Amino acid sequence: MIPFIIERNHYLTQNIQGFYHTDFGGVELPNNPNFLYKLKNDPHHNWSDFRIQEAQQQLSRVLLIDFQEILGQVNSSPLTVCVVPRAKADNTYRPNQLLFKATVRNVVNQLGNNFIDGTDFIKRHTNTKTTHLRRPMGGFVNDGLEPYPGISSDTCTFSNNINSRDILLIDDIYTRTVNIDEDMIQSLLNYGANSVSFYAIGNTVYNH
Repeated sequence: MIPFIIERNHYLTQNIQGFYHTDFGGVELPNNPNFLYKLKNDPHHNWSDFRIQEAQQQLSRVLLIDFQEILGQVNSSPLTVCVVPRAKADNTYRPNQLLFKATVRNVVNQLGNNFIDGTDFIKRHTNTKTTHLRRPMGGFVNDGLEPYPGISSDTCTFSNNINSRDILLIDDIYTRTVNIDEDMIQSLLNYGANSVSFYAIGNTVYNH
């Protein structure tokens, strides 16, 4: 696990402690967390149940180790774990397309009193652009808003339970130039979080 700083910008009013598990830059990259594709289970893939379950197990192993390391590096306990929702409204996905969040929830519930399940504290109600798509997928309409400051508050419902908690916000992939995660962090602070730390499985790197 690698610590880094998410720097303040026009989406975010303060620096935030972040962590990521590995670099993410394409299937040819060593240690690329390709199991994340399977957890999204998008229509252009046809993953078997075995492959999906295998991906959940891989994610669980990563989280069980990294969460404990994060706890040792931040000055807050317990940590309430929230998950950045997928780009489209929650009700547009099948349950087997929301397996990243489900796996995070299962791991949190295994870890005991130092972690609190807040995986349903943020819910997407309005579609946004899927920012990582480089080309169209068959039958998939990439509708919704492009990122802008405040898009998280405009397109998501935030639980009142966020107030006064120390939040660990989780995403599958962090991409510095997109600012989706920065905006989500700022929304959590605006809704009264005592502190926010961030963790992603992959950190996007670009091969030139």
